[in-house]
Amino acid sequence: MKKVLFALLGILLSVGTAQAQDDGAKLAKSAGKALAAYNQDPAGNSSKIAEAKTKIDQAMQTPEAQALASAWIIKGDVYSTRIQNELAMQTVNPNAKLTGDNDALESFNAYKMALEKPEIKKYEKEQAIDGIVLVQPWMINIGVSKYNTKEYEKAFLAFKGSLEAHEVLNTNKKKSVLDDPKEYRDQIFFTGFLASLAKRCNDAVPYYEILYKQGTDSLAVYEGLFNCKTELKDEAGALKILQEGRKKFPEESSLLFAEINYYISKGRLSELTGSLEQAIRKEPNNASLYRALGDVYNNLFTVLLEDTIQTREQKASKIKEYADGAKKNFLIAVEKEPNNMDFNYSLGALLYNETNLIAQEMNETSFSTNAGQKRYKELKEKMLVDVDQALKYFQKAESLEPNDVNVLAALVQAYGRKEDDTLYMEFKKRLDVVKKGGTNAGSYFKN
Repeated sequence: MKKVLFALLGILLSVGTAQAQDDGAKLAKSAGKALAAYNQDPAGNSSKIAEAKTKIDQAMQTPEAQALASAWIIKGDVYSTRIQNELAMQTVNPNAKLTGDNDALESFNAYKMALEKPEIKKYEKEQAIDGIVLVQPWMINIGVSKYNTKEYEKAFLAFKGSLEAHEVLNTNKKKSVLDDPKEYRDQIFFTGFLASLAKRCNDAVPYYEILYKQGTDSLAVYEGLFNCKTELKDEAGALKILQEGRKKFPEESSLLFAEINYYISKGRLSELTGSLEQAIRKEPNNASLYRALGDVYNNLFTVLLEDTIQTREQKASKIKEYADGAKKNFLIAVEKEPNNMDFNYSLGALLYNETNLIAQEMNETSFSTNAGQKRYKELKEKMLVDVDQALKYFQKAESLEPNDVNVLAALVQAYGRKEDDTLYMEFKKRLDVVKKGGTNAGSYFKN
């Protein structure tokens, strides 16, 4: 009796498996028929596209449908049709929302799966490739949309798909929207950049390295590679990129500050100041080198200023050393290029930050004694004199660039510290104009 039951169970299992196989293939075909009906009469058969999606999604859950190139092509066609219709709707109503998260990417991945099937027929291969031609630009558009909403990982996957589509189309001698070499390089960069934003540096590095190995002149590629290699704890690789980048872009501040921070973290300040001083000896009239050396000292000054572990007395000698070094080099830079807005702002910012030390001591001074009150008055007088020194350079910077946010913000702070309500409100108003996307007609101070 048991043998009979086992035999019967085996028959039932076989029938069930055969039924599942049949259902997967049939569902895919049924989805294809629903899509065909929709395409014949979109208005009259509007519900058929949803039916096609439901059926193909169910079908692709089965191993039987997954093994069929035809089923993957149907899925690609269904998702392609959906996104095509919805993008068309957005041209009429820009506020219309897409039903799917990224139907273009879903469609591309389906076509790609079809092409990977060894038994794919010639006409099926042509269908899949034609489908990829159609969805490639949509992937890029949706990727841009995801970037704008700060969905960086989804944006990265969309851009990654567009590059994969380009390779497929290129291999099959079909036109790609990325055929232009510059657009292709830009897409590679932005794909790496989006991977970086998505905290996927392992994915970002290969894209950056494609451009790096081509000898790119893009500073952003070096920045991206350095940041990602640092994130991935590849210290040797990060340092190599940093050194090459500094040599290639000697006047770019972003890599300079990256180098500064690297040497600071390693306690190797002498190497950095030494290399800059050597460069100055070779090019004594290069104002940018003095500014760079000033930036090194200014960075050290700022870090120490914000250090809450050491007391003011413990930090005093080093703070003076760094501030003096920054001031000396910024002054030389300004003397060589008096109409350089950045140089004037940097010197003004340093002088203003020095007044923070005086303000800190003022806050710690007691009013309970005559001596304390006297000391407070002396400190305030000195602080206001120093604020005026900083203002001289902020005013010059504003006369050169009346719409620079940093300069305007510095003027607001400085006049606030001077308790000059009139000029405080004047520059607050000007700063608000710029922050709201406007521009000031002219400078307040004259060059």
